[in-house]
Amino acid sequence: EVAMLRELRRRWRSYKYRFVPWLALNLRRQRRTLRYVPESSQDKIIADEDVFETLLKIFKALFINDFSRQSDILALLPEVKCQYLELLTVDQKWSKVNSCNHQGQHMFTPEEVLFNTLGFTVSRDQSSLVSAGTGVFVTKGFVPKGTVVSMYPGTVYRKHEPIFFQSLGNPFIFRCIDGVLIDGNDKGLSRSVYRSCSRRDQLGPFQMSDESWLTATPQNPLAVGQYVNNCSHEKAANVCYQEFDVPGHFPVELKQYLPNIVYSHDTESHLRCVVLVALRDIKEGEELFSNYYTVVS
Repeated sequence: EVAMLRELRRRWRSYKYRFVPWLALNLRRQRRTLRYVPESSQDKIIADEDVFETLLKIFKALFINDFSRQSDILALLPEVKCQYLELLTVDQKWSKVNSCNHQGQHMFTPEEVLFNTLGFTVSRDQSSLVSAGTGVFVTKGFVPKGTVVSMYPGTVYRKHEPIFFQSLGNPFIFRCIDGVLIDGNDKGLSRSVYRSCSRRDQLGPFQMSDESWLTATPQNPLAVGQYVNNCSHEKAANVCYQEFDVPGHFPVELKQYLPNIVYSHDTESHLRCVVLVALRDIKEGEELFSNYYTVVS
């Protein structure tokens, strides 16, 4: 019996794509399928430093916009508090507005923060493709080529971590080059797993991830990338996926905006994120499309 279990385990680990039932189900429905690229390929359209700087820029803007609610965090980080207070005094657009709250600070929506910071907004809506369900559109502004336009949220699974039940009938699983999987489903078991892992990793007032992408109003307005549809013969790809490992020096106060969490708490590797980068200039009103099988070499 032990030998049989060992043999079953060995065969299970030998599967190249790991989850044949999930793959078959999703290939049959031909809606969203596993994004696969060979391990030898590369996906860097822009430098990791550029991705880092973009995320830092928008997350800092979100943090400043929500400054009045960050008191517990700032009380533990006096030096960081001083840095943000300086930014508040320098950036007059956050204080010189007509509508103010009780503390004298205007609260922009996350979408307004995104527009004020990067010059565009993105949001979910009915796709322009027939029977494609929800899609993602540039609803305001202009996205230059090479810009991070969205993020792919979800729970990050390393190789051999249990994702079988979450993957059944799930069209939102993203496969990275090295076999890491990101479950971007905001419903059912996937939703429960993400919330559980996120709350597990919270350290006092410090949230290590963002749970709001599971709702209709994400506090990180970029965290809608799981709804970007595959391109077609009529609709060419205008964005592509790029993997990004969050560096260890990423500011702890800004991790509350990261829409990803690792499944295993004891992992020592960096958090894997996936961003979507514009392949060309994208104008207001355009829907985002990517090719899940595109190999960037």
